[in-house]
Amino acid sequence: MAKPNWTSARKDMVGGTPERTRLWFTIAEGMLTEVFHPRLDLAQIKELNLIVSDGRGFWTDLRPLDYDVEEPAPGVPALTIRHQHDRFCLVSRICADPARDVVLLDVELQGAEDLGACALLTTRLGAEPFHQTGWLLEAGGMAALVAEAAPYGLALMVADEEGRDGLGPVNIGIVGGSDTWRDFTENGRMTWRQRRAGPGYLCLAGWLPRRCTLALGFGDSALAASTLARASLAQPFARSWNRVAGEWQRFIARIQASAKVNGELRPMLARSAMVLKLAIDHTFPGAMVAGFGTPWGASVNTSGGYHLVWPRDLVENAGALLALGLADEARHVLQYLIATQRPDGHWLQNQWITGEVYWTGIQLDEAALPVLLAGLLADRGALEGIRVADMVRRALGFIARTGPLTGEDRWEQDGGLNPFTLVALVSALVEGAQFLDDQTGRFALELADEWNASIEQWTYKKGGALSGRLDIPGHYVRDAPAAAGRGETGMDATLQIPHRQSGIPAGDQLAIDFLQLVRYGLRRADDPLITATLKAVDAILKSDTPSGPVWHRYVGDAYGEHPDGSPFDGSGQGRGWPLLVGERGHYALLAGEDPLPYLQAMIRMSGEGGLLPEQVWDAGPIPEKNLSPGRPTGSAMPLVWAHAEFVKLAVSRALGEPVDRPPRVHARYRGQVPRRRWAAWSFRLKRISIPSGLPLRLLLNAPATVRWGRNGWRDVVDCETRDSGLTVHWAELPVWDLRAGETVNFTFRWHLTGGWEGRDFEVSIGPE
Repeated sequence: MAKPNWTSARKDMVGGTPERTRLWFTIAEGMLTEVFHPRLDLAQIKELNLIVSDGRGFWTDLRPLDYDVEEPAPGVPALTIRHQHDRFCLVSRICADPARDVVLLDVELQGAEDLGACALLTTRLGAEPFHQTGWLLEAGGMAALVAEAAPYGLALMVADEEGRDGLGPVNIGIVGGSDTWRDFTENGRMTWRQRRAGPGYLCLAGWLPRRCTLALGFGDSALAASTLARASLAQPFARSWNRVAGEWQRFIARIQASAKVNGELRPMLARSAMVLKLAIDHTFPGAMVAGFGTPWGASVNTSGGYHLVWPRDLVENAGALLALGLADEARHVLQYLIATQRPDGHWLQNQWITGEVYWTGIQLDEAALPVLLAGLLADRGALEGIRVADMVRRALGFIARTGPLTGEDRWEQDGGLNPFTLVALVSALVEGAQFLDDQTGRFALELADEWNASIEQWTYKKGGALSGRLDIPGHYVRDAPAAAGRGETGMDATLQIPHRQSGIPAGDQLAIDFLQLVRYGLRRADDPLITATLKAVDAILKSDTPSGPVWHRYVGDAYGEHPDGSPFDGSGQGRGWPLLVGERGHYALLAGEDPLPYLQAMIRMSGEGGLLPEQVWDAGPIPEKNLSPGRPTGSAMPLVWAHAEFVKLAVSRALGEPVDRPPRVHARYRGQVPRRRWAAWSFRLKRISIPSGLPLRLLLNAPATVRWGRNGWRDVVDCETRDSGLTVHWAELPVWDLRAGETVNFTFRWHLTGGWEGRDFEVSIGPE
């Protein structure tokens, strides 16, 4: 099996510059790991490790050593890292060159004089790391260890304290064959001296002076990278360090002044602002990656990781950018979404920064959330002329045609009727109506009301074993599948849990997703159905840790480490998500509580450098796996969305209301179930009954003649559909006078083909 080409996703810190650069670096286990260039989805190295050795047999690398990471100020990624051993201390200062695509490391080995340091750089240029070639290059009067895999190149150069070439003996090897790791393992010192290797997966190694500066440059060729690295070394390291630190300090000061968040929350607010700013690509402004690593990366060879764009994460992050006063960056997100919308109106499940497809699932919240971003910008008077009407019309058309059932929920798993997704759909229809003509906008608002009024019918389970055990009348379910052939929700249908062999009945499933009903203003915080479900969620999905309470995504989640601490490998056990602590905190705010304890818990769950993880360990400590209760697991850290949620909760606390609540949604519903104007039927969700006293509106994806009758095809009438303006055609059957127990029958002749549907449909009338 090939050696994993990623490294730990549990990052201590991420770095770069606030503007201009096309380079981002990560730190994990106290050493330089993935460096992204020239886009945030292209990692060009695996890691740069250092071996300390006496050249006779003693040697150790950085990974097992105790270390600490220090910032000049919170949120300033110009870092000092100290690795401690009983024979030495290795001090590294790391920053990005503010003017070039170069990472700089100033290294000092303190301790016994017989020790020296050797740099080992594992490269992974391009999409396929096994096609690289490396060699020793002379450039600008200095030696450079270089690698190339078209169209990318990198170069590692070393300068001593006087600025002269400091690179000592070198070896360029193939990982797992002629690399210096194997040399030290077998011989206890560097004995191999190759100056060229490849094609293959490469390790570039070279001895260093005890005090030196390393420049790791990136370009479209090895020569270009070496030119940049050499130029960086032409000036003292301190100048680059001070300049990049100053740029970040000015950025953080501007953020702190805008957000008006004070006290103990300011350091994490600064780090979160830094993470959000760094997550933005500079070649494709507005594209933001979900994270800077690959979960459990040291054990996998997947191609994507979290350095991809998820439209859901992107909009969640844009809301935090707006909360921080970064309106330009939020507008760039909207423009990027407009550019990557699919012709039929939806967005890809996730994608490379260029817009190229990665996964292809259909998640309707991702079709809705971009509309909410447009609405939020419009409410702030911050659209600045961005033309959004066509984007909104196509997105709402896709929602109207394919909703309310989603192919996958926000956790990219089961499909059906999901509370979080339903809230997103209703909110998009309401917020998007302002960008449509009056007639089309009215249709969107009425459809929003119809779906909103149906949420409890679709997703609230009354009674059952769970209700009896917890003494509650019922609860919102995570996902309600549509019963086959009936079009109504099947609470007894089995949800197959991803990564597990068994499933769970839909009616026994719980998730925290329903809290979005309160956050966006569709239901009140004190609604009895909400408080009953919250009691169940807190009883079943909450874990108490030394860092504070944390919530799981849903019952039976298998996305996480195994109970023995071994990495997720396609199966495992889901852990607590700090992101959900923030969502629970937003509910607390709307329930009249101070959400500060939730913010404090999120802070305590952060890693060595103050970054927020995707998941925290919520079982007994396993020191040998570096797993402690309430502390980060091997999942992604940072999860950019988690930092966005912290920002939004901190700013919401200062404002007294959710900063990302859609204003028109809140104004329309005020937590109350709306009055229905009609009951909807579609091929996507074929109702078998509707309440009496309402007309039946048929929603079709093409124009048609509707033939309908009452009570077994009596009083047959033909009527024509009307165009809603959202690529949905509708006909309204005036059946409000039918009493409970009566029926309406209908079929269709399609205008485009001239043919009949070939089957009849029936809807019964129930009580009001």
